[in-house]
Amino acid sequence: MSPIPGSSTTSRRSRHDGGGELMVVAIDGPAGAGKSSVARAVATKLGFTYLDSGSMYRAVALAALRARVGPADVASRVSIDVGERVLLDGDDVTAEIRSPEVSEAASVAASLPAVRAAMVVQQRRLLGHGHWVAEGRDIGTVVAPEAEVKVFLTASPEARAKRRADELGIDPTTVLAEQAIRDQRDSERELQLQAKLEQELPIEPELERWYPLWDAPV
Repeated sequence: MSPIPGSSTTSRRSRHDGGGELMVVAIDGPAGAGKSSVARAVATKLGFTYLDSGSMYRAVALAALRARVGPADVASRVSIDVGERVLLDGDDVTAEIRSPEVSEAASVAASLPAVRAAMVVQQRRLLGHGHWVAEGRDIGTVVAPEAEVKVFLTASPEARAKRRADELGIDPTTVLAEQAIRDQRDSERELQLQAKLEQELPIEPELERWYPLWDAPV
C-alpha cells in the first residue's frame, strides 16, 4: 500500500540541494495510532531524517522546568534540533525528556497556542533542509501543508489504548477511558483535519498489521 503524493506539482515546495529536489513525508493522526513507530520505520527505510514533533514539546517542557517558568515563556527563545538525538540549545536531552515529570509537563505545553505556534516555526526551519519523515498533529495541514507525501494514520480505539498502555505499563482499560474523553473533546477538530487532508492516504492498521507496510513500495 503506497502513500499518495500531492495532486499537483504547483503544491510542491521548491526545496533543492546539490543533488536535486528534497522531500518531506508528513504523517498525521490521533494519539496512540502509531505515528511515531510508523514514521521512525519509514525514515529508516528511506534513509530520511525522522522528525518527532512530540520530542520538541518535551524539550520545551524541560526548558520551562529548568527555568521555573511557563512553557509559553521559553518556547520562542529555545533552539531545538531533532534526529538521532534531541538537542535543546545544543544540549543533548534525548534521555532527560522521557522522564515522567517532563512527560506530564509536555502535555500541558502542547495544549498552549503560543507554544504550538513557536514549534511550527522550529519545525518549518528543520523541514526546510534535507529529506524528512515528520509525524504529529497538524503536520500535514499546518506545519508542512505542501509536503510531497502525506498520510493520515489511524487505528481502532482498542488498538490505540493497548499501544499506549504497553508503552506506559498501565491498565489498558484506564487508558481507553481517558482516551475516550480526549477523543470526544477532539472529535470536531479531527473531522476538520481529515477534511483538509484530501490528498492523504487513510491507513487503518491494527498493531499486528503495521509491519507489512514497510515492504510496500513508497
